[in-house]
Amino acid sequence: MDQTAGKCDLHTHTQASDGMQSPTDNVQLAYAKGLAAVAITDHDTVAGVAEAMAEGERCGVNVVPGVEISTRAGGKDIHVLGYYVNCSDRAFLKRLADLRNTREQRNVKMIAKLQELGVNITLEEVISGLGRELRPDESVGRPHMADVLVKKGYARDMRDAFDRYLGENAPAFVSVPRISPQDACLWIREAGGVPVLAHPGIYGDDDLVRKILEEAQPAGIEVFHSDHGKEEEKRYQAVADEYRLIVTGGSDFHGARQGVVFHGDIGSRSVPVSVLDQLKKASANR
Repeated sequence: MDQTAGKCDLHTHTQASDGMQSPTDNVQLAYAKGLAAVAITDHDTVAGVAEAMAEGERCGVNVVPGVEISTRAGGKDIHVLGYYVNCSDRAFLKRLADLRNTREQRNVKMIAKLQELGVNITLEEVISGLGRELRPDESVGRPHMADVLVKKGYARDMRDAFDRYLGENAPAFVSVPRISPQDACLWIREAGGVPVLAHPGIYGDDDLVRKILEEAQPAGIEVFHSDHGKEEEKRYQAVADEYRLIVTGGSDFHGARQGVVFHGDIGSRSVPVSVLDQLKKASANR
């Protein structure tokens, strides 16, 4: 298959965080879709990057080492993507470990809230639902909880589980102290990477988006995302032009649960491979 079409998906998750596929699977799926490149951007971990890069070397897909860092601003969870981070940087790895510890504390509190709501679910069930042993540098996320809620009949599907229980305005949601987008951008830069504001349309607050862009000063913004419609793409393209930001995009692929792909399939959102040159240049000039 010709992998020179020049498209890349810069937002995918693996089993290292809350994705369903292994890092190898993600790369193979990218190859099957004819993508030239795919980024591995797991939540608060780079545990899947090495495996993905090895598979990329084998099948000829350019794998971009990345991460998606969880932050908090304006009363909302804000995600910051980091590209071309040094996955061996000890200080960065320690910081990510601290973030995963915060996620674990949130998980315990959310399970307690679910139980208070009469939902018979335990964290042990969620972890056992992975079907494999959880590594120290991996983490459990809300999609794992949603999977169990659906299997036990508490929700119709993943979206219903988030709407009914796990989403930001749902009764079992728990907000824990998180770092700021400014800190995340700084950490990514100090690890040799390039920070990009993830899926701004999800936050529902463009004033907050602009405030983050001005205060945290990421190098790019994710204009193309599975949860962005044409109007959002047009709006954030204009924002990117205004702030002179690199325009990135990706599917936010997590795999399929109960036959439904969450958020979108690999390659369903992409950007030209030339964006990688812009990211590399920003990394070199940081």
